[in-house]
Amino acid sequence: MIETLRTWARAEAGAGRLLPWVPVAFGTGIAFYFAADHEPVLSVAAIVAIMLGAVAILLRRQKFFPIAVMIAAVAAGFAVATWKTARVAHGVLARPMFSVSLTGFVETRDIRERTDRFVLRVATMESARGATKLERVRLSVKKGTAPLVGSFVELKARLLPPLSPVRPGSYDFSRDMFFAGIGASGFVMGAIKTAKPPEGAGLRLRYSAFMQELRDTIDARIRTTLEGDKRAIATALLTGRRDAISPPVNDAMFISGLGHVLSISGYHMAVVAGVVFFAVRALLALFPTLTVGYAIKKWSAAAALVAAAFYLLLSGAEVATQRSFFMTAVVLIAVMVDRRAITFRTLAVAAMIVLTVAPEALVHPSFQMSFAATLGLVALVQIGMPRLFATADHTATARAALWGGREVTMLLLASLVAGLATTPYAAFHFHRITPYGVLANLAAMPVVSAVVMPMGLLGLVAMPFGFDGVFWAIMGAGIDWMIAVTQWVAALPGAVGRVPAFGIGPVIAASLGIILLGLLRTPLRWSGAVLVLVAALWAARVPQPDILISADGRNVGVRGQDGKLRLMHAAKGSRDAFLLKEWLAADADARTAADVSLTAGVSCDDFGCVMQVAGGGFVAHAFKPEALSDDCERAALIVTLRQAPAACAASVIDAERLRRQGALALRRGRDGFVVEAAKSRGIDRPWSPAIADESEADATVLAPRVVPPRAVDATPAEADLQAEE
Repeated sequence: MIETLRTWARAEAGAGRLLPWVPVAFGTGIAFYFAADHEPVLSVAAIVAIMLGAVAILLRRQKFFPIAVMIAAVAAGFAVATWKTARVAHGVLARPMFSVSLTGFVETRDIRERTDRFVLRVATMESARGATKLERVRLSVKKGTAPLVGSFVELKARLLPPLSPVRPGSYDFSRDMFFAGIGASGFVMGAIKTAKPPEGAGLRLRYSAFMQELRDTIDARIRTTLEGDKRAIATALLTGRRDAISPPVNDAMFISGLGHVLSISGYHMAVVAGVVFFAVRALLALFPTLTVGYAIKKWSAAAALVAAAFYLLLSGAEVATQRSFFMTAVVLIAVMVDRRAITFRTLAVAAMIVLTVAPEALVHPSFQMSFAATLGLVALVQIGMPRLFATADHTATARAALWGGREVTMLLLASLVAGLATTPYAAFHFHRITPYGVLANLAAMPVVSAVVMPMGLLGLVAMPFGFDGVFWAIMGAGIDWMIAVTQWVAALPGAVGRVPAFGIGPVIAASLGIILLGLLRTPLRWSGAVLVLVAALWAARVPQPDILISADGRNVGVRGQDGKLRLMHAAKGSRDAFLLKEWLAADADARTAADVSLTAGVSCDDFGCVMQVAGGGFVAHAFKPEALSDDCERAALIVTLRQAPAACAASVIDAERLRRQGALALRRGRDGFVVEAAKSRGIDRPWSPAIADESEADATVLAPRVVPPRAVDATPAEADLQAEE
């Protein structure tokens, strides 16, 4: 047995087998960077990476060379991520600001279903109290009032810090905003005035204005033929602007497993490049002289590369789209230099390019899902399909292939493999899986690939000549079919596969398992299946919190005796629909933010709310100081934005603690409530700066209060409110 394992290990370490592991090691270094408590020292990280790289070169003829290369790759990933953060460093707003006077250039604009949004590159910023100088802010305005890209504007706004995680362990939107160069978000107050800029807008801004005008023109032309969700989806597929899709259709797309169609990714790049490649090659093949004397296949690949680059620019060149373009470009360049296009090496090169240019992409769900799916598909093409169809011509398999059986089988297997590979990340980030994803993809994707996307491209080509209307109409018919499929699948019993939130540990285990299954060639690959199974069992055993507290302290979720969350919120209108949607999704709860059962069992008055938590004891949410005296006497835990009395017997979560630690999750433990914070003590990163006045009172365990002796003649109502501990 030992000798067999050694044989397999030697086979896995053979020539050319280790290259795909380099981006894995490089990504591991990036993951270590994002796991750090505070910002690493760039000079130290760079020196260590250079030294380890030099050691690996010196050991290139030694048997330890592969290990040295992997260690150097880890150090290089860590250093590159540190350098990227230092390069984009900018101010981040720490506290809300009201009535801030801003001037600046409009860099981007999003037309959404209910409101518009734009990014302002700040030129001047004035406020009643001093604040961190911000380089960019993202502002929301009323529908139809967003200024044009490239214009210089004056306005007043209410600014808020970047959105922190809505619960411990949830996605950190502030990190995305930091790497996008945005230091705050907010709302415009009053009118927006266009003014004369103090200086030129610059070449980059003029380019952004041109591309935005082009997107608006395309959207306007589509609007002449299509309307509603058809128009919104067509615009999303061609320009990347996907915020105008109605919520029912948007939800159905993701429930059915077709949500990936709305985000420009590897699939869209592959379709654009593939359509252009085959169209150009077919056109050139009409001329025998070109076919015989020239490499028209390479010419077609070059044309496809240009088309993919234009699609990248048209769609806004977001990180996810950049990643898709790099992957497509590597494949096309491989064709141009007579290399195999779909290989593990191609995937490795694309991954290295993406992670070097945008190391922050590693922690984004689109990167994780895209490369997991691509790894599965490459493994299917390189390993699975040759074995499946390696049969004699006279067999039933060969005869079925003549009637399209091979293509149907490949589509079925590709959908199944891609769906399974992305399941851990969909469950972790979005708390759902798509049981009927294969069915939806089989029914809709052939139409999207053969009708919707090609007609969209033909519409773009025909638009300057005025003959684009017919192509938009055909594209709309294909989108109608896609919407019908999504709504049908989303309505099937069990279509919504809800998954409770779990920690990063199961995701890491599942990722390693997928990598082993994809990259290993010997029976050792099945160790990856074991890891995936362990990850699934691990995720299923993660306990859910008993109490959730929002970062602003205005919303408190308490798990009732029936195991479901109940909501206590500070006042009418303070219910945060987005926050509640995320809380319920993370709890695998099918209710919506408007469900009346969310407040069942919660007793409220003008001074506060109180509710019994599962397992005994009462939680109080005090709105006014008058409520604190009774709550301190009777409750086990108080959440309040007020100052609690020093002699309060209850455990208190106040505004200062929430300001330091953000959203909190409490689980009942043996010694009291175990507290998990969105931002633990000692964490200080550029996108989430530490508060200078960290308190020693930020304990990770809230011990049960000591209940004071009660009078013998206590009324039954008061006895009912006593904590059961």
